[in-house]
Amino acid sequence: MRKVAVIGAGSWGTALTLPLAENCPQVDLWVRRLELCRLIQDVGINQDYLPGVKLPANVTVTSDLEAAINGKDALVLVAPSHTVRTMARQIAPFLKKDTIIINCAKGLEEDTLQRISEILQEELPHCRPAVLSGPNHAEEVGRLIPSATVVSAHTRKVAEIVQDLFMTSFFRVYTNPDFLGVEISGALKNVIALGAGISDGLGFGDNTKAALMTRGLTEIARLGLKMGANPLTFAGLAGIGDLVVTCTSKHSRNRKLGIELGMGHKLQEILAEMHMVAEGVRTTRAAWQLAELHGVEMPITQQVYEVLFKLKNPRQAVEDLMKRGRRHEMEEIVPEKCQEW
Repeated sequence: MRKVAVIGAGSWGTALTLPLAENCPQVDLWVRRLELCRLIQDVGINQDYLPGVKLPANVTVTSDLEAAINGKDALVLVAPSHTVRTMARQIAPFLKKDTIIINCAKGLEEDTLQRISEILQEELPHCRPAVLSGPNHAEEVGRLIPSATVVSAHTRKVAEIVQDLFMTSFFRVYTNPDFLGVEISGALKNVIALGAGISDGLGFGDNTKAALMTRGLTEIARLGLKMGANPLTFAGLAGIGDLVVTCTSKHSRNRKLGIELGMGHKLQEILAEMHMVAEGVRTTRAAWQLAELHGVEMPITQQVYEVLFKLKNPRQAVEDLMKRGRRHEMEEIVPEKCQEW
């Protein structure tokens, strides 16, 4: 498993070439925009998305999609979640059978509510999907700051192949058999990060954010369990690990967007000024629909949805969360204990 290409040269796709380059003799990085491709080729740095990070010498930058994909054993797909289906259809003619497709997007498809692996299975049935997810900001991985992540796939063999592709002295990779739980965790934490950003934008403190994150993880797990996930996944890197970093980091796009909302700016104005994609906006709509579909109570997701799409005042949304009826903290997990007590 030595022939690898990264499809997508945003910040995360660019950063992932560094661990891959340590384990593979050559890594192709496909860049959608020809002008950006030429700039990266000239200076060896993706100034638009990951400035200051020099690409390894064995990374080949190309805008030729067929050349990037041809003969590869594995593709690292780093595209916004809402473009994955279109991207899968574009790469399909060039793939060989049993190619491993490693998805690095964190989101859900709005129209179908499908996870990314489900989209890949539909569009690329002869390939083997995997997912890489965890508390990893490109700005830190690109600078070789020690980080850890999780890989999941339908088989242990595929997961361990991917693990070996990425494992380095600065990027530690674990495997997890819970494909569904890893994907759900990665997608839904962006919704809670929007809420955390709103809290910061309103000027609230650490107490508020800690409550949002803790209760946010509870409702992510509540939906995940209803869908068939393993509860332990939500206590791991793909769950609480990713939630912590996305809700607190200066690098988090979703937190930044939430801050702007909390400060009173309009969603469309914020999106128009953003250089990169904040997955949480589309994911909030999909998560709200999934909660309705499965009959799962997700109060934080509900309020974020109303702020984004119903123009609800963010301060009123927080007040409505605080005024909810009294509850036992453990009743969703061990209801029999609460009943006995």
